[in-house]
Amino acid sequence: MTRSILFDTETTGLDPITGDRILEIACLELDNDLPTGITFHRVIDPQRDIPEEAARIHGIRAEQVRGKPLFADIVDDLMDFIGDGTLVAHNAPFDFGFLNAELGRLKRAPISRSRMVDTLALAKTRFPGMPNSLDALCRRFGIDLSERTSHNALLDCKLLAEVYIELTGGRQRGLSLASDSQGSMQIATYSSEGPRIARPIIPSAAERDAHAAFVAKLKEPVWNI
Repeated sequence: MTRSILFDTETTGLDPITGDRILEIACLELDNDLPTGITFHRVIDPQRDIPEEAARIHGIRAEQVRGKPLFADIVDDLMDFIGDGTLVAHNAPFDFGFLNAELGRLKRAPISRSRMVDTLALAKTRFPGMPNSLDALCRRFGIDLSERTSHNALLDCKLLAEVYIELTGGRQRGLSLASDSQGSMQIATYSSEGPRIARPIIPSAAERDAHAAFVAKLKEPVWNI
């Protein structure tokens, strides 16, 4: 297993240097760049106001975070979940900047940017000169956006996982054969919720007889090896 983490943050503003803080963080585990369905999600009290312009984007207001855990309360669980693998985000320098600012406030070591994979940079390389926001990429790849009425860190992670699969060619890697309890072959596919098993295709007796008759006419068919 090659484990990595895709993550997203929602914040009180654009610049941690001027005092903006994380108020929501979500992470989604990837195995060989494919989502496993295992997630980490916390809403955080940023210990400051939430400007109206920020609230309009993510829909989170002060009363919704009042009494929630502080970043210091969730940092150990977060770092345990992240581990030491690659970290994937859309416009990753933004999220890394906020995460490392929060770690710095607690006198903890920053996360090295050598671990960073920026899906925005990947998209700009693949689609130069085109809109490459998360919404734009979802529309380009035919990914359902109906639930995205505002920015939400966990939903954004799930959408980005689908985008990341498309950007890295992972949908091809996500196809595999699996057997059910009766020995029938099925095709396993992957989505942001993890692996899904497609409906098995079970041939009829007539189709099996026709296949056997066809194979019998072949010289050294691989099916009989």
